Amino acid sequence: MQTSILHCKTNTPLCEAAKRMAERHCSSIVVMDNDTVVGLWTEHDALTINFSTPSSLARPIAEFMSSPVYTAPGQMLLSEAALLLNSHKLRHLVVVNEAQHPVGILSQTDIVMNQGLEPYLRLREVHTTMRTNPLMLESSLNVSEAAHQMRIHRQDAAIIVGNQQLGIITERDIVSFIANQPEDMPIIQLASQPVLSVNETSPLINARDLLIDHHIRHLVVRDEQGAITGLLSFGDILAGAEYLYLSDLRDALDQRDMALARSRQNLQLAERVIDSSLEGIIITDAETRIEFVNPAFTHLTGYTLEDIAGKKPSVLASGRQGATFYDQMWESLKTSGYWRGEVWNRRKSGELYLELLTITAITNDEGVNQHYAGLFSDITHVRENEEQIRHLAYYDVLTRLPNRRLLEDRITLAIRHAHREAQQLAIMFIDLDHFKQVNDTLGHALGDELLLDVAARMTAKLREDDTLARLGGDEFIALLPNINGFSEATTVAKRLIESVSAPYLLQGHSFRIGCSIGISLYPDDGNTPEPLIQHADAAMYRAKHEGRNTYRLYQADIDRKARDQLSMETALRNAVENGEGLYMAYQPLVRCDNRLLASAEALARWTHPEQGAIAPTEFIALAETAGLIVALGDRVIDLVLTDMARWRAEGKKLVPIAINLSAAQFWQSNFVSTITRKLQDHDIPASLITFELTESILLNRQADGAALLNQLRSLGCGIALDDFGTGYSSLSYLHNIPAHSLKIDRSFIEALTHDENNSRTIVAAISSLARELGLNVVAEGVETEQQWQLLDGYAIDFIQGYLFSKPLPQEQFAEYLGFDEPLGH
Repeated sequence: MQTSILHCKTNTPLCEAAKRMAERHCSSIVVMDNDTVVGLWTEHDALTINFSTPSSLARPIAEFMSSPVYTAPGQMLLSEAALLLNSHKLRHLVVVNEAQHPVGILSQTDIVMNQGLEPYLRLREVHTTMRTNPLMLESSLNVSEAAHQMRIHRQDAAIIVGNQQLGIITERDIVSFIANQPEDMPIIQLASQPVLSVNETSPLINARDLLIDHHIRHLVVRDEQGAITGLLSFGDILAGAEYLYLSDLRDALDQRDMALARSRQNLQLAERVIDSSLEGIIITDAETRIEFVNPAFTHLTGYTLEDIAGKKPSVLASGRQGATFYDQMWESLKTSGYWRGEVWNRRKSGELYLELLTITAITNDEGVNQHYAGLFSDITHVRENEEQIRHLAYYDVLTRLPNRRLLEDRITLAIRHAHREAQQLAIMFIDLDHFKQVNDTLGHALGDELLLDVAARMTAKLREDDTLARLGGDEFIALLPNINGFSEATTVAKRLIESVSAPYLLQGHSFRIGCSIGISLYPDDGNTPEPLIQHADAAMYRAKHEGRNTYRLYQADIDRKARDQLSMETALRNAVENGEGLYMAYQPLVRCDNRLLASAEALARWTHPEQGAIAPTEFIALAETAGLIVALGDRVIDLVLTDMARWRAEGKKLVPIAINLSAAQFWQSNFVSTITRKLQDHDIPASLITFELTESILLNRQADGAALLNQLRSLGCGIALDDFGTGYSSLSYLHNIPAHSLKIDRSFIEALTHDENNSRTIVAAISSLARELGLNVVAEGVETEQQWQLLDGYAIDFIQGYLFSKPLPQEQFAEYLGFDEPLGH
């Protein structure tokens, strides 16, 4: 408040009182008679003056003052004073002491500046308290008319427009006008310019600071576009604050009353809700000792409060979650006071169940944990239902195979992987032949059983990474990722056709069906699921039109190659089974010192019934891909032993014969016993048989391989390491394998004449090492006299190559048996 009171006597002329107010920048003057306050004249009262009569400005102030005067004791709270001003529509209070003598003036401005409204002012924006539709006066209007307009509109200020620059006229300006006693004049001459403005969305605290800093009482309020939307003064701020304060106070009191009224009801309701809740509730103390459980807890777990009071919730633990799980849970509770997740627990009966659990830490006012509340529900059946729904969405109901939706997802993933790894994949469209007849004649129930049996058979013939899906009816699709060309896909197709075509016995009915298969390949036939499936479908229909129970590839040239390969494979299978066109050729091995025949290597040859002689590299590779290599190896051994028995019967002198072994043949579990039986059946000594194998056969199973070779050696057979130096050559092989000879690969012999890659050094090293280990050394592929001459300087025991003889059929080779002349030119 203003502690230095501006006062005057009752007979003081109005203009004199106004002059004092203008000089002191006061908004009011106290009128006193002796020491008694009899009235108060304020800036607002200046609006009531009749300016048309200049003589009135010299009349005593007693005629214009407000009386009686509202006073406030010095001990009154500022908030109470604000209420008193607001309720009586006042702008000033005279503050009196205990003797009722005036000691100061309290204005609205004082309250706004000192009432501690900063929190409110920071939270509220200007538009919440500004006066809208402010008084707007033309700049040409006279002061007397302006004062009249301000009085009738009850405004303490007006905005002056019509000039290039806005102005504002206030009650204080009117007081200054009275003090100077001029003649009436246009208000633009009296108005304050320029006008300060504030945005309507600005915080009130900014507006208040602007008023204080510039010692003004009014701000023009503008919107975002700059248009005038209101006027703001200290009185507006105080009125708004008071209104909102009272409104908030009323709301707070109403809410308190309602809360008190509901509290007893809520307590009763909470008890009923907890008791009737279908979710289990458990409350523990700060040490997690159980203090309370609701009936639903007992129903879900089987435990009553008497069973577990004072115990810890770990009594429910299933053992499925480890210590890490619970550590993370408690860490979450410590940091955030909350945890929610799924937990496997165990009922009192021992049955496991899955619950959705929410744990909340309950703290006191100091933030110290007092209790923990757990709320949970049994979601075991929910998860089971979700799994069932998920399964129905992605799997065929009858066969439980993936449906088209899941298949396309898997094809998409397989394509991405194949693209990344530069691999191929195959799509097989499989349609059962004459399935409709089964449904029509034997019924749909048996048809469903047949589909289940077919699905099981085909699944058994696919790899673990393959996918078999059912599209519907009797249509299936197989996805074969990571294949090596169309031949691998056709091999699988043949297995599927063979499996599906086997006889069925269902409900006492015996019958056969077939299937037609169409094959498309990624990336040749498409790079997305849709075209690959469409092309496989088209190939399947071609298979049906061309005879059924067969397969076709989408691309004609690949399909032709596949059929040629199938024809070749069929012919080779017949040859292996009955010996048709299959015979042995023998290439001599001669002694290095005298060129005399020492032994021979048996080499398989095959004459196709239509295509004639087939290269060994071609039909042996075909045997490997078609799964015939073991049967071919057995047939080779039989042919060699048969030829040897024939030579003996003809009185020929037998020499050791070397037979090449494949990895598949060597690792047969009964290989040694089979060799023993075959030697006995043909009455051929084991010492006349040598088995040749490459180092790669023993690469990953060296110990097991050495054991098998020792069994063959014990039987009397010889062991030769073929193509030495081109594979994973290792001294440990030579040390551990019971070999009797070592064959240097032909690539080193061919390079001798040019000494490429230091081949002479390599030949010298291999031959010397083998000689030191007690092994015979064979040089393969010797074709020229120059190579023969170069080998003369190395520790070579035997020579094999075209220089001495090409592989010969058994009749021609038999002529060499007993032949004591050196071989070769």
